[in-house]
Order: sequence, then C-alpha cells, then structure tokens
Amino acid sequence: MAYDNICKYLAEKYPTNFVRWLLSDSTTDIQVLKTELNVEPIRVDSLTLLQTTNQILHLEFQTLPASNPSLPFRMLDYWVRLYRQYRCPIKQVVIFLKTTTSEAAYTQQFEVGNTRHQYRVIRMWEQEPAFFMRDIALLPLAVLAQTDSPQALLEQVAEQVAIIESQEQRQNVSASVQILAGLRFEKELIKQVFREDIVKESVIYQEILQEGVRQGERFGRLIGRAEGEATLIIRQLTRRFGSVDPTTQERIQSLSNLHLEELSEALLDFSAITDLTLWLDEHQQ
Repeated sequence: MAYDNICKYLAEKYPTNFVRWLLSDSTTDIQVLKTELNVEPIRVDSLTLLQTTNQILHLEFQTLPASNPSLPFRMLDYWVRLYRQYRCPIKQVVIFLKTTTSEAAYTQQFEVGNTRHQYRVIRMWEQEPAFFMRDIALLPLAVLAQTDSPQALLEQVAEQVAIIESQEQRQNVSASVQILAGLRFEKELIKQVFREDIVKESVIYQEILQEGVRQGERFGRLIGRAEGEATLIIRQLTRRFGSVDPTTQERIQSLSNLHLEELSEALLDFSAITDLTLWLDEHQQ
C-alpha cells in the first residue's frame, strides 16, 4: 500500500489535475469525497466528485496485480456501493503503477452470466512521459512512464523538480517522485539523483509519516529504509523453518522496498527454506 498511498495523496491534493488528465474536463468545481463506503467498511483509493456534471471519478491505484477478491469483482462492488450512495454517473479508472505482464493489468471488465461491468485501465509503463512532465501535480508519475532509458528519465524528472519555484511545492513533489521511483529504481540511484534532506523537510513527508503511524506503518519504508521490514520477514522465516543462515539474511536485507513487499506475500506460499532460496535467485539476478 506504500506506493498506492502516495498516489492517493496526489489525487486528493490535486484533484483538478487528475480530472483534466483522465476525463479531459477542465472544471475546477470539484469535491474530494470520503473514501469509506456504506454497508460494510470498505475503502477505495480516491473518490472525486465533479459537482458541475454530477459524476464521480473513482481512481484505483494498483502496484501488484494479485488481488483477493479479484480486481474486476472489486470494481463492480465499488460501483454498486457508490451508485447506491450517490445515484449519479460513475467513471472508474484503474492505474497500474508497476510493469507487469499479468492478465489482471489487461482486464477491463467483470463478466459472469448476464452481468457485465466495465472500467478503464491505464498502465503507466505505456504512457508518454512528456505529458506528465508538463504538469507539476502529475510529475511524480513520470518516473513510471514509457522510456528506453529509465535512468535518463529519472534525471530529467529531477531537473524538472529542481526548477519548481515554490520551496514547499518543490519539497513535496520531490518526496513524491522519490517514493514512486522506488518501483523502478534502486534506492542508491535515487539517493544519487535527489537530496534526501529535501524529502525530510517536505510537508508530504510529515503527513504520510503521521498516516503511517496510524496504520502501523513506517514512512521510512516508503523512501527506502526497509530494515524493519527485512527484520520482520527474517523473524517470520525463522519461526516457520528454523534459523536463517547469515548469508541468506544479508540477501534479504539487500532487497529493494518493492521486492521486500513481494517477498512478504510470497513467503506465505513457501513450504520449505529452499523455496526462499529459489525466490531470491529469481529476484536478485
């Protein structure tokens, strides 16, 4: 949820920009709705109500394609709950952040029997970066866009961040860029391109830090300080399979933020310590 949360922050902070991007609507009369729906407590990533046309833009940000229940079913469920509550047209957009070949990222409808529900899917790795580079609010997403030279793109985004006149806005955009860049780049490269102290000074850093405390998360995990996550994974593995040798522990601790998140899910399916070794071999090539 780390990367999803930063996208939710951006959508709620700059709803006009997201509406202009996804609906080609220049309206500025927008209300950000609460993200808890009635019937049962269920949260969606971002709800934006366009009051001038009386419609809802529902954004769902996805990092990993796996979902339980399945994403198509969730989108139908969200639509029904939203329509029950607001009784107005609803536009739903799923934005996949990390490159994947999973069928889930290419599925745009739920279908069973006579029921069919459609929604829109955007895969960030297929989007042209120039569009996002022109909009400060969407600039953090540019690091995930289509490119033949990811490092050059990261450096170009850093240059755009550097020329933002407002210090506060520059700090917040920089923090957002660095967090999302963790989906594509190693933390050492991100640190080389961006100054870490700018992130710490940003308002967004403090807001997500407070949110992380409320949810039992650590903001350090969002920007590359994953020691706590690695330690937790090692403890879980030790509890299931006995001691984990020092070399394997070092391999786990060297994983990127995203790989640590993936391992925390994958280990649930491990039946032996050899499964861990195979997983590490596949993800540390």
